Amino acid sequence: MIEFYAEIRLVHVTAVISSGTLFLLRGVSVWAGRQAWALAPLPRYLSYLIDTTLLAAAITLLTILPSAVFSNGWLVAKIALLPVYIGLGILALHSTSGRQPALFAGALLAYGCIFSIARTHHPLGLLPHYW
Repeated sequence: MIEFYAEIRLVHVTAVISSGTLFLLRGVSVWAGRQAWALAPLPRYLSYLIDTTLLAAAITLLTILPSAVFSNGWLVAKIALLPVYIGLGILALHSTSGRQPALFAGALLAYGCIFSIARTHHPLGLLPHYW
């Protein structure tokens, strides 16, 4: 299975970017008062499809990578931030309170942290590079 690593990683990275972009579009739409579009079936189900593909590719990569990759905790950090991103994202898209901008910003921050950790393979992401 390792011979397909590059292709599986490409699917995973494409799904990561697609997921973040769609969330950003939906979040901006909700913020702009176009909640009907953001929560309509097409973007909602497209989000489910992209996120399912993302998760399937991630699990596949986890199963084929050598165990040494997991030694410094960067994958644990990513996995720990994932429910934060999902939870804040759901609340941001469905909230009607004044907390919506903060929830949206928090979800984007969690996404950015996950992305940073993935790029650097370090549990603190880009933070050590700025200290």
